[in-house]
Amino acid sequence: MSVVVGYIPTPEGEAALERAIAEARNRQDRLVVINSSRGDAYVDQRFVQADGAEALARRLEAAGVDHVLLQPLRGHDAADEVLDAAESHGAGLIVIGLRRRTPVGKLIMGSTAQRILLQAECPVLAVKAAAG
Repeated sequence: MSVVVGYIPTPEGEAALERAIAEARNRQDRLVVINSSRGDAYVDQRFVQADGAEALARRLEAAGVDHVLLQPLRGHDAADEVLDAAESHGAGLIVIGLRRRTPVGKLIMGSTAQRILLQAECPVLAVKAAAG
C-alpha cells in the first residue's frame, strides 16, 4: 500500500504534505507525492522547479519515509494525475489540501478536490491549511 498526496507549493499543499508524511510514517507505507502541470503555460506556479524538487526530496528523506516524487507533464489535470497515481501505486489513502472558496467559485470553476473525493477508490483525507 501507499499514501498518495497531491502537492503544490501553497499553504494548502504544505498542510496536505505534512499530514501525508505523518500518515505514511504511521502506516509504514510508501509516500507518493504528485506535483503535476498540464504544461500549457510558460510558468506554472503550482509546478515545483528543479531546485524546489531537490529541497522537497531532502525534506522527505529527513522525514524518514520511503517516498517517490512524480512530476508528470502529460497534459492531464491534477485530479486525473492523483487518481492515476493512486491506482498504479496501490494507494490505501489519498491526501489532498483544500482551499477556501465561495459557493459561486465552486459552481463556476469546478473542483479538483471534489473530483478526487468522488472518483477515488480508496479513502481520501482532505486537509485545510491553518488559518492565518
